[in-house]
Amino acid sequence: MKCQQCEKPATFHITELTGSEPQEIHLCEGCAQKYLMQTPGSGMPGKASLAGMLAQQLKVADTAKELEKLDEKCCPICGISFFEFRNQGRLGCPHDYVFFASELEPLIVNIHGDLIHKGKHPLTHKRSTESQTKLIQLRREMNEAIRLEQYERASELRDTIRNLEESEDEHGDEHTV
Repeated sequence: MKCQQCEKPATFHITELTGSEPQEIHLCEGCAQKYLMQTPGSGMPGKASLAGMLAQQLKVADTAKELEKLDEKCCPICGISFFEFRNQGRLGCPHDYVFFASELEPLIVNIHGDLIHKGKHPLTHKRSTESQTKLIQLRREMNEAIRLEQYERASELRDTIRNLEESEDEHGDEHTV
């Protein structure tokens, strides 16, 4: 999404609640600093105190840096970054709920009203979260080994994946009988 004032990418999404209806404003860091320095309702920069201006600029700059740092955070299992999650709206593996827990908890509480799952599980859901995470990690390592042309390592990982899948299938069948 582009800034509404210039062509830079918008990193600040402000919801203005001063009128009869909420108004969303999408701005880049520079335009957000200018916007936040305006006197409410005048559309012109106000005469804020120097301390207030500095505090506000530092706050905006800190928020942008924190967001940039957060976007670079990647899951060690599946490799998805928080930036990819924000753009796609999908996580890469079950471990992401643990890895991005501090960032996801407010979002999950906002959507579902609670952090504990109280619903049903699909009947076809045999594998545990831990084994799914292990399989995702092994597949990622196998793909990396193939990319690096380490074919012996890739074949070892393939065999490990097969053994894990077969043991899960046998274990899953025992529970369904």
